[in-house]
Amino acid sequence: MSTRSKYLSADDRRAATVEAVIELAANHAPGEITTTTIAQHMGVTQGALFKHFPTKDAILESVVQWVAQRLMSRIDAVVLGAPSAGSALQAMFMAHTAFVSEHPGVPRLLFGELQRAGSTTPKRLVAALLREYAERLRTLLERGRDSGELDAHVDIEAAATLFVGSIQGLVIQALFAGDVHAIQRNAPGVFATYLRGISRGTP
Repeated sequence: MSTRSKYLSADDRRAATVEAVIELAANHAPGEITTTTIAQHMGVTQGALFKHFPTKDAILESVVQWVAQRLMSRIDAVVLGAPSAGSALQAMFMAHTAFVSEHPGVPRLLFGELQRAGSTTPKRLVAALLREYAERLRTLLERGRDSGELDAHVDIEAAATLFVGSIQGLVIQALFAGDVHAIQRNAPGVFATYLRGISRGTP
């Protein structure tokens, strides 16, 4: 980062730290990202970092909050203007995959937090994000079922699980292949197949 980062305000320093962690996570395992690594990436001392975050967990809390706010805001914005449940689901799917393509470090961080032993604040925040996401998704699926757009017998919980699992599959395959752009390239076809599976059959 630029030496200008040494002269940021407190709020800007915290924001820059969150961005640094997400950037580092794109190419490093979460466990490898230490406060030393973060400080070096930002071009500051650990002491400067600890003026704004007392612990690494405090940094991770801010990262998860950043992810939750931006991902859910993006999803809410695209879903709001969708004319049908199907188009809303598609908008949600595409917004989510685009977000991950832009920030490939995010899934690494979230998966890493969920794998940590015990209960930590960052882990609880990730779980809260997943619950909020699932609630939005179930609402759309129920709307589609009740309007007759989706199959009347669609299993809402199974459909929600498959939706999230489809995104996770795209992300994991792209990360393994080292081709983040594959997420967005493959997303339309994957979603179209998903939607056909839950849509109302033709008579």
